[in-house]
Amino acid sequence: MDTQLKKGFLEYCVLASVMHKDSYGYQIIKDVHDYIEISESTLYPILKRLESQKFVVTYSVEHNGRLRKYYRITESGSQYLRNFLTSWQQIENIYLYVKGEIQNDKK
Repeated sequence: MDTQLKKGFLEYCVLASVMHKDSYGYQIIKDVHDYIEISESTLYPILKRLESQKFVVTYSVEHNGRLRKYYRITESGSQYLRNFLTSWQQIENIYLYVKGEIQNDKK
């Protein structure tokens, strides 16, 4: 998948993974793994960006003697996801157009 396109989808996947429960980095990677490949070196800059945009907030909890950083979606983050779903029809129309042109090229 194109890097720029994947980068945009990764943000939405990360936000969706914390939509209903707070989570931490490793768990987020496991949650989205079946849908899109993501590494720690990719995830943490995304989380930092989402935090700076106020789409997530963080807090730490001790786990096995170490602090684990958790991420919680904010109302702004939830709205960002809802906006994505609203604009999905445009994305789907672009996909169908490109797919149709490729199929027409085979004829």
